[in-house]
Amino acid sequence: MITSKKIKKEMMKKKNSKYLGILLILFLLFSAYEIYNGYTTPKDQVTLISCIDGDTAHFNLGGEDKKVRFLAIDAPEIAKGNTPADPFGEEASVYACDILKGAQEIKLEYEETKEDKYGRTLAWVWVDGVLLQEKLVREGLAEVKYLYDDYKYTDVVQIGEKAAKEQNKGIWSIK
Repeated sequence: MITSKKIKKEMMKKKNSKYLGILLILFLLFSAYEIYNGYTTPKDQVTLISCIDGDTAHFNLGGEDKKVRFLAIDAPEIAKGNTPADPFGEEASVYACDILKGAQEIKLEYEETKEDKYGRTLAWVWVDGVLLQEKLVREGLAEVKYLYDDYKYTDVVQIGEKAAKEQNKGIWSIK
């Protein structure tokens, strides 16, 4: 015989398991959000000193001038001396520089290898919480390149590059 006590007990079990499921989902969503936003990796807050081109800039880090090469991308070259600019080189440089100059907050995040063979700091560049490399490749102003390791945001920039290719944006309109 089913009593009202047994029914209440079963209802409480279902209700508790429902809340447990909701808590588990919230925990997983929060964890994924933290991982995506890089909270598990320390970032250095910097200020822009100057832009060099579409994939390199100088930043002030604790009073020190750091020349930073944006990790995992390659932007077309700008004109240097007698060498003319690559197609979209000036556009990439202006785009990156405008974003950096307008930033409220710039942070650098590093992989295991912090410098390239030229002594430049290699970093992911976060501008107001958005990954600059992803913005550049999504606009077709840089391509994913120089992947010497399993980098943290490789998938993010590759997805952006794929979208730019599919839309024939920037460099992909002439390749």
